[in-house]
Amino acid sequence: MKKICRLELLSAKKIRSFSSIREEELSRITKVFESKAGVNFTEMTVEMVNNVICKAMLGYSYKDQATLIELLLDVLKTLSAFNLASYYPRLQFLNVILGKKAKWLKIHKKLDGILEDVLKEHRARGRNNNHQEDLVDVLLRVKETGDMDFKLTDEHVKAIVMDMLAAGTDASSTTLEWEMAELMRNPQIMKRAQAEVRSAVKGDTITETDVQSLHYLKLIVKETLRLHAPTPLLVPRECRHDINVGGYDIPAKTKIIVSAWACGTDPDSWEDAESFFPERFENCPINYMGADFEFIPFGAGRRICPGIRADLL
Repeated sequence: MKKICRLELLSAKKIRSFSSIREEELSRITKVFESKAGVNFTEMTVEMVNNVICKAMLGYSYKDQATLIELLLDVLKTLSAFNLASYYPRLQFLNVILGKKAKWLKIHKKLDGILEDVLKEHRARGRNNNHQEDLVDVLLRVKETGDMDFKLTDEHVKAIVMDMLAAGTDASSTTLEWEMAELMRNPQIMKRAQAEVRSAVKGDTITETDVQSLHYLKLIVKETLRLHAPTPLLVPRECRHDINVGGYDIPAKTKIIVSAWACGTDPDSWEDAESFFPERFENCPINYMGADFEFIPFGAGRRICPGIRADLL
């Protein structure tokens, strides 16, 4: 699965191939901001990110995008909600009594039906030279060629689509929202960022090429990721053998949850750790590629987030 993501779905070349989708959505959202006296930034950001990811993942022609996104948001709410049975497995029967399990199965059935229609639509369309290959097309091509070390099934394809849509939507929109919130709280930083944009961009339209030259904006992104990691608590790991870390004995088989937020705000690693100060990354060798453990918003090691290439671009 990781190989598919790294080589096929999230390679630098593939991410760049969807630049027209991102620029189109940015242009549309800019016109909305210009035409209205007041907008809900959170709603507009989520909508923009959803549209970009859905078009890249499913193609332009998918008709049930709104329903799919609504169900995905329900899934994210369910995953983030408190569930007593997660801490006391013997209490699983409570999910049945309280109707939670029935609700989850209903959401699953609806999502599975939508994703099944997506696969049928892509197979019926076939390979069209005039059609840009979206990520579902890539997965179906890999499935047909059988180049993987295991047999890829439709269930695998649907699971990857779900992971990509859910992870990409929530993390990206939340990060954008935090960036804007921090800029509004720090008007001097906002002015410097605006001045850089105005000096770098020629004309009324900004392109992805222009963004690559915005050095200070990249510092703002890094500082946002430090203070507001997309996933504050990384995916749980299992300790493989008995070990002592920082004076604590951790037995083998213990479930370990790493706090990326705690690493990014540790006063022993960062000066004035809780302040928003992008300049701290000026000429700083620390980056979020996973080698510097004081700054791991995307995780580290073999299981680092495969979407990190997309964020770098």
